[in-house]
Amino acid sequence: MLRTEDFIKARLYSSEEAVIQDGLRYLLQARPELRLELAVHRYQNEDISLGKAANLAGVSFEQMKEILHHRGIHLRLGPETREEAQAEVDALRG
Repeated sequence: MLRTEDFIKARLYSSEEAVIQDGLRYLLQARPELRLELAVHRYQNEDISLGKAANLAGVSFEQMKEILHHRGIHLRLGPETREEAQAEVDALRG
């Protein structure tokens, strides 16, 4: 069984986090469907933008919009009310 500490002891990686990040990167390259599912999950639950979700999924902005629409997921494409828009303007003004 492989252990992250074996990679560190062999001086292949400097930390456990580096081993895990590299492993996750390769996993997502080998299984692109996981990238899409992760992007959809994060869009729904972590409030990442549509652009960031598309980047994570490895698809275009328009493709991501279509994927989310087909799954019945509400798109967040800007403020929905005047108050939300004003709050964004106020936040930008600092």
